[in-house]
Amino acid sequence: MKTAKKRCTWPGEDPLMIRYHDEQWGKPEHDDKKHFEAFILDANQAGLSWRTILYKRENFRKAFANFDFNKVATFTKKDFNRLMKDKGIIRNRMKVEAAIVNARKFLEIRKEFGTFDKYIWSFVGGKTIRNAHKKNSDIGATSKESDAMSKDLKKRGFKFVGSTICYAYMQGVGMVDDHLTSCFRHKKK
Repeated sequence: MKTAKKRCTWPGEDPLMIRYHDEQWGKPEHDDKKHFEAFILDANQAGLSWRTILYKRENFRKAFANFDFNKVATFTKKDFNRLMKDKGIIRNRMKVEAAIVNARKFLEIRKEFGTFDKYIWSFVGGKTIRNAHKKNSDIGATSKESDAMSKDLKKRGFKFVGSTICYAYMQGVGMVDDHLTSCFRHKKK
């Protein structure tokens, strides 16, 4: 009989959450398109569960031009209105507006740094911060790095980039590895 993998407890028994945990969460990401996807999804998570967002991920992909930041940066009032009628995504005015504004700011950072990846990973010195938490309650919601990232992104005009959102983003793109020490995905420092 095959033994089940030990993993973090937060995915529960949900197959989509388990797949996200096993294949993506905490895995270092260096593709700008994937960074932009994570930015849209994490901003939309504010006040909601990650499960809610994960189950709407494909709807977000369709609504936001396959997470193409170049296309989203050109969205007009007509696109905004279309998104506000899309029942498949989170229809929050400020979050929809933030996605469009953030796409434009994303392009500005790419112009300045060459890639968004180069800019964003600078907040952790280019290396994943590997924590050694034994239980979920040990994991914080922010860090000095997410505080610094939030402050700089806000200064640059980004929206929905508070420190808690930034920390969730950092976990999702592997800038922070918060897998519990009992999890098969946990890597020692």
